[in-house]
Amino acid sequence: MAYQKLQVGTAIAVVPSDTISIPNGGGVQQSSAATGTTADKLVDSGGAFTTTVSVGAIVVNETDGTMATVSAVDSNTQLSISADIMATGESYTIYATPETQGCVLYVGVSGDVKVKMASGKDVVFTAVPVGFMPIQVTKVYSTGTAATNIVALW
Repeated sequence: MAYQKLQVGTAIAVVPSDTISIPNGGGVQQSSAATGTTADKLVDSGGAFTTTVSVGAIVVNETDGTMATVSAVDSNTQLSISADIMATGESYTIYATPETQGCVLYVGVSGDVKVKMASGKDVVFTAVPVGFMPIQVTKVYSTGTAATNIVALW
């Protein structure tokens, strides 16, 4: 009997958010660590922000699993961001754009999962078991999601 095989090329950990979509996994602009702490800013003395980052990009704090969007490129070494998520020494990844076409999910710890489908419709999947969710998703909401260790796959 034949079966469909899920084939993916990239994956990122999902940070559930009621306001920010899943970052497009193929759109990494920069990864490093913050070298300073200023409220609602990402400071990196080695950054090249003026040539690589634009307003609307998504900053993921890889250390604590939070994210924000870029609201202004202040300088080559500083970004204004939508939330106070960065501290000195914390690792970050900046993604150029949010996911718009949809990705599939892997759920590592079972529970309810509230998502925005690629079609734009919000859906709550109740008691999702550990495993793959072969649906096209652009956002995982923090409100309404109890499952954890979720990974987006493309």
